Amino acid sequence: MAVREEIIAEVPAVIRRRKRPDAVADQIRDRIVEHGLSPGDRLPHEWIEPETWHVSRGTLREALKILESQGLTLSKTGPGGGIFVASVETEQAIRLLDNLFLHKPPTIADIYAIRKELEPLLAASLAGKLAPSAFASLQANIRLYEDEPATVEEEYRQRMAELDFHDELARLCENRLLGFLCRFLVSLLRDMAVCREVYQQHNPVLRETGLHYQVALLRAIKAGDAGRAAAIMREHMITAEAYMLERTEIRRGYRSKR
Repeated sequence: MAVREEIIAEVPAVIRRRKRPDAVADQIRDRIVEHGLSPGDRLPHEWIEPETWHVSRGTLREALKILESQGLTLSKTGPGGGIFVASVETEQAIRLLDNLFLHKPPTIADIYAIRKELEPLLAASLAGKLAPSAFASLQANIRLYEDEPATVEEEYRQRMAELDFHDELARLCENRLLGFLCRFLVSLLRDMAVCREVYQQHNPVLRETGLHYQVALLRAIKAGDAGRAAAIMREHMITAEAYMLERTEIRRGYRSKR
């Protein structure tokens, strides 16, 4: 009962500042953290009672929907059912952040200002730490764009495979926060309309440049040379940014003349 009374005491002040479903959802989330519940654990029954929060059943239902939409909980019906703690998947979190920038996307310069700092750190963190299976996976990715593309569609798929290479590097990072941030930036590049237009432009030199950097990068990582890996990645990011900005300006100039 002590926990229940503590919860009730905290709710009114929070609810006055925010919409009730949001406030209750936040409080339940905080309780999950404070009590150390793990994915698969059932929420205590008193946490999902309207009386506990001094709200209506409809308000509590909306709060639980918010938690489930955020990937924090999962509801199960039938025998043994209830509300359970869920594990938020990286892809789901990235998609939610992508939606944050859906209508006001960052500029290419904004993205590369961060990539030029984070990607070298990522490369350095992997030096001398990748298992043979990880190298095999990265090399298999490179083989997807080794050959000259036969069509424009195939060239576009190769560009996406190049982004997949960076996504795979981020997946392998032991620093989960660094890896997540790098994956999010790659996701933005993949989804933004202005970037898609650039990637769809024919440019055979771009594939060769990407291969050069990525092969050299894998060699440095395999040799355990963190400084060299970081330097290669930074140069790669600077070159990629210059290309993207140049192509964007060319495309903008072409449109203004029409």
